Amino acid sequence: MARLEGAKDQALSELADLYEQALAEVGENEAAIFEVHQMMLEDEDFLGRIREIITEEKVNAEYAVETTRDEYAALFASMDDAYMQERAADIVDISRRLIQKLTGQRDKFWAEIQAPVIVAARDLLPSDTMQIDKKYLMGIITEVGGETSHSSILARALQIPAVVGIEGLLENLSPGDTVIVDGAGGNVFVNPSVEQKEEWLQKQAEHQERIAKLQKLVGTESVTKDGVRVRLAANIGTPDDLDAVLENDAEGIGLFRTEFLYMFNSTLPSEEVQFQAYKSVLERMKGEPVIIRTLDVGGDKEVPSLNLPQELNPFLGYRAIRVCLDQTDIFKTQLRALLRASVYGKLGIMFPMITSVAEVRQAKELVEEVKSELTSAGIPYSSDVEIGVMIETPAAAMITDQLAKEVDFFSIGTNDLTQYTLAVDRMNPQVAHIYDTHHPAVLRLVQRTIENGHREGIWVGICGEAAADLALTETFIGMGIDELSMNAGSILEVRQKVQAINAAEAKEKLDI
Repeated sequence: MARLEGAKDQALSELADLYEQALAEVGENEAAIFEVHQMMLEDEDFLGRIREIITEEKVNAEYAVETTRDEYAALFASMDDAYMQERAADIVDISRRLIQKLTGQRDKFWAEIQAPVIVAARDLLPSDTMQIDKKYLMGIITEVGGETSHSSILARALQIPAVVGIEGLLENLSPGDTVIVDGAGGNVFVNPSVEQKEEWLQKQAEHQERIAKLQKLVGTESVTKDGVRVRLAANIGTPDDLDAVLENDAEGIGLFRTEFLYMFNSTLPSEEVQFQAYKSVLERMKGEPVIIRTLDVGGDKEVPSLNLPQELNPFLGYRAIRVCLDQTDIFKTQLRALLRASVYGKLGIMFPMITSVAEVRQAKELVEEVKSELTSAGIPYSSDVEIGVMIETPAAAMITDQLAKEVDFFSIGTNDLTQYTLAVDRMNPQVAHIYDTHHPAVLRLVQRTIENGHREGIWVGICGEAAADLALTETFIGMGIDELSMNAGSILEVRQKVQAINAAEAKEKLDI
């Protein structure tokens, strides 16, 4: 037990150093990865399980860490949410760090790289990426991982081409191979011909020129050729994401996922902790709209402090608004924090996973209850807070004519809407090819939502991955979309696309 505590303290100190290094090299947004690792390493559930194994099984600390690592990594990997699946790599990373401290061993491989390389690995952990001298790191390719893995996020921040999730990668590579990494297209070319090399060197030069042109769009308006304005906002998961949001000139926050406050703590976040997080985002956005989604957990998103039941069909179960309307004390705590923060900016509160008008009315009643309580206590809040709902179920899309009478805006979550409409789990490799946001059924539901929203005088946005799909931008503008909210890094590219479109012609071309 004493060795475990000593190793933990050493690991925390090392993570603090890595945070400072990342802060200097990639900025506060990406450096937050190592703050999250510190939080996870101090999590009482994680540490408690290690201590429990040591005490009950009378084993050494290394074995207990490894066993706990396997349990937690398997738990995250089994979740249906892609972001949460990628957190399994974080568990592996912090566990490896602990074991290194316990054994006194250290991986010297990265420090030995003294020439330009492309790193190929089964997986690349965040600490691996930060240990490599960046002047030698030309590209990254891995067998596992996705675009939300921390190594992918760091690679993007460092502007290092990366392709992840290539099955059988290592079987087809040898040290010394020449490799071209096409990070944009997700292609890897092994031992290319002279002609291929010349072709891709030219593409590399064109890419660098395109990036320079996009930067010139900072400060310009997201307006079509015929004067139709489309707000381009950003999706964020924590306040630390705001650096990238501001760098890419977002015109607001279209989706602030609040789950991060709940996911890695053994106790529920207090009202004050939530208030400070929401306040910081609203203040930094300086009057631009900030849409904050209320707690969207349950089923596939494990929150230890909520003690939610395991389910066979988590996406069809006890999640999101259903949890909030059932456990109203938790919901009201969040609503109090949101309303208190509303005086610091332009706030919109958005309810997820809506399937009926009754749910919206019940949620709004709780908002009014909280307002009355704040008024009685003399605590200020803004009278200009917008209330909206996510349209991410076919049920909600089909009754948008009724829902539009109850709220100030709609935000279409195309990820779940596509999944539910096509009855396909996009994380299941056997059927993922069927998942298609371009499917006419999905697009018709999007169009219906926009039309019904506008008929009642409310604005409509899209906050799913389709918002950044350049192949759909003209279609969405033709439908009359008011806002597209996406990963901050996609904003300037979408703005360029918007500025090249004639909205009237896009409307005429609609054929769904």
